[in-house]
Amino acid sequence: MFERLKKSVGSLIDAISKTELKGEKLDSLIWDFKLILLENDVALPVVDQICEDAKKKLQGITVGRLDDKRQIVKEALSETLYGILKTDTKVNILDIVSKKRLAKEPCIITFLGVNGSGKTTTIGKIARFLLDNGFSVVLASGDTYRAGSIEQLEGHGKRLGIRVIRHNYGADAAAVAFDAISHARTNGINAVLVDTAGRMQTNRNLMEEIQKIVRVTKPDLVIFVGDALTGNDAVEQAEEFNKHVKIDATILTKVDADAKGGAAISITYITKKPTIFLGTGQSYEDLTPFDPDFLVGKILD
Repeated sequence: MFERLKKSVGSLIDAISKTELKGEKLDSLIWDFKLILLENDVALPVVDQICEDAKKKLQGITVGRLDDKRQIVKEALSETLYGILKTDTKVNILDIVSKKRLAKEPCIITFLGVNGSGKTTTIGKIARFLLDNGFSVVLASGDTYRAGSIEQLEGHGKRLGIRVIRHNYGADAAAVAFDAISHARTNGINAVLVDTAGRMQTNRNLMEEIQKIVRVTKPDLVIFVGDALTGNDAVEQAEEFNKHVKIDATILTKVDADAKGGAAISITYITKKPTIFLGTGQSYEDLTPFDPDFLVGKILD
């Protein structure tokens, strides 16, 4: 995970720790840092912010004769990266579902993203996560376009022992979600997880459809599912979805295979919404709560 970025940043830390932290020498090293981040798919606005903050922290640092300069540089970069990954809002799925259960209402969570991002698999993982924490779940098969999508979600439902509400292919996705919510209310089910058709953020008609789904279902959470391996594309997708429907959080998939790490660093900063989980494999257990300290530690280890 993030091996390429970790190696590049490690080399940079070694270089910085062997030079004077001011003037042209520092400018040159910050420029190298900028190139490293860009090569690892960190979005340009994020690169600029990281480098500006890093330069301010490093410029003119006084290092004692017995101080570990490398450790001082690492701490400065750690603070910079952590600042990029923080958000003003926190999203805790268990807390939100608990509050809705106390109000005797189902918690509605809508998932969106482009084709191939791992959205349906992620829904299965979140369903398992909620079941393991004592909540009841129903799935809404709102992807009525992609061949096999309904059967894929039904496969998760069968393995997890939960109901999947479905219509035929070509049906109105908002109607499917509405029926699932009605079923949850009638049967006292705690959470409705709504699948939606994968769509490119540039497809106006499909973006209007997701707006309709959100308008009809009034979800408690809208979660963008992004593929870490697509780097800057995932960041641009999250930004566009956020413009159209106001996402509440991100789940980043395939992080276990991501040597670069650019998407993981960039999405939170660009959307100003938290990343809440990382997908690290295909099994239901391969879902890791996102922790900025963990990510920064991985990169600077």
